[in-house]
Amino acid sequence: MPDIYLSQANAAKEERRPMFYGWFVVAAAFAVTFVGFGSAYTFSAFVEPLQKDFAASRGSVSLVFSLAGFLYFGLGVVSGPLADRFGSRLLAVGGMLLIGAGLAAAGFATTLTEVYAAYGLGVGLGVGCSYVPALGAVQRWFVRRRGFASGLAVSGIGVGTLAMPPLASFLVQTLGWRDAYLILGCLAAVLGGGLALLIENDPRDRGLAPDGDPTRSDIRPQGASVRVAITSGRFMGLYAACLIGSFGLFIPLAHLVPYAVDHGIPPASSVLLLGMIGIGSTAGRFFLGDLADRLGRQHALLLMFAGMAVSLVIWLFCNGFWGLSAFAFVFGIFYGGYVAVLPALVMDYFGGRNVSGIIGVLYTSVAFGTLVGPSAAGFAFDIGHSYTLPILASIAGNVIAAGIMLAMPKQP
Repeated sequence: MPDIYLSQANAAKEERRPMFYGWFVVAAAFAVTFVGFGSAYTFSAFVEPLQKDFAASRGSVSLVFSLAGFLYFGLGVVSGPLADRFGSRLLAVGGMLLIGAGLAAAGFATTLTEVYAAYGLGVGLGVGCSYVPALGAVQRWFVRRRGFASGLAVSGIGVGTLAMPPLASFLVQTLGWRDAYLILGCLAAVLGGGLALLIENDPRDRGLAPDGDPTRSDIRPQGASVRVAITSGRFMGLYAACLIGSFGLFIPLAHLVPYAVDHGIPPASSVLLLGMIGIGSTAGRFFLGDLADRLGRQHALLLMFAGMAVSLVIWLFCNGFWGLSAFAFVFGIFYGGYVAVLPALVMDYFGGRNVSGIIGVLYTSVAFGTLVGPSAAGFAFDIGHSYTLPILASIAGNVIAAGIMLAMPKQP
């Protein structure tokens, strides 16, 4: 009988235990990625009206997206170490407010150069300030379920890609692109800035341990310094794979809608293709992030690069709505898995003491790929009136990235 009473008391105690705060940090990071990348990926809905109003080429308009992407991945090299030192919440809230201000300012632009400045600096700096700090915070709150938690956090990108571009397209068609930018800016500042307040940097600040385990006062975050990590062969291999793979990573997000319109698909239907990428990437972040926890994250990252290469082959042979939908969904699955696994793998390799700073340096590789890839694809289209060459280059980049991961030493 005493054993029965003891088990009942333990069960009641478990029921009274509050939800582990790490999941609130995940929810806040979800909101940051939803608002940040959802706002950035609305760009495809604005390509045609920007071309028309400013009499600009597709390559020139695409450069807006490339500049923003370069800044929001490149700035992680600054925001990551700042988050490790001063905490992630301030940077994440400030980033959301910058995104809101940039989108609103883009609505008042009178030249394409002003769009570069407003959208590029506002969205670029805003996402750059918030993304790496938010993700770095999530890594510290989990160990056993780190891949799953990271996947949930970055699934905001997928849901944002699903929800925000159709909303932007509707606003553009009903109110015009200027008012659409104003409304999106207000949404980013209020929703993103408010929920980013939930972010906390370290479970020890609340007297907790990762995964909700009993805390110990003698445990401190372990791991390599930024200098030691970035000079290691493992980091260099990871950096090379991300750099080469990222040249084609964002071409679908910038050019799939214009590609579909070029092939006779109505704009309202074309923008739904970005939603398919969002659905696929959300599924990939949930399921592939969790799968990577069990199979090993290094092998999982190799799988993501290979999967993106295969999906791009589908794009090469499709020009109808359903074929492009299939491509968008499959590409989204592996793209989502890539975004979920990468920060968790960095934590595996180098520990949590400087994880935001190390992720920030790593993401400069993606920054250079984002700067070159979408704009180069736009200029290639201006010259040849075809996306075949950019798609082939994207396939090759992902195949090479998968080969680099295959050649890397086994994950410890």
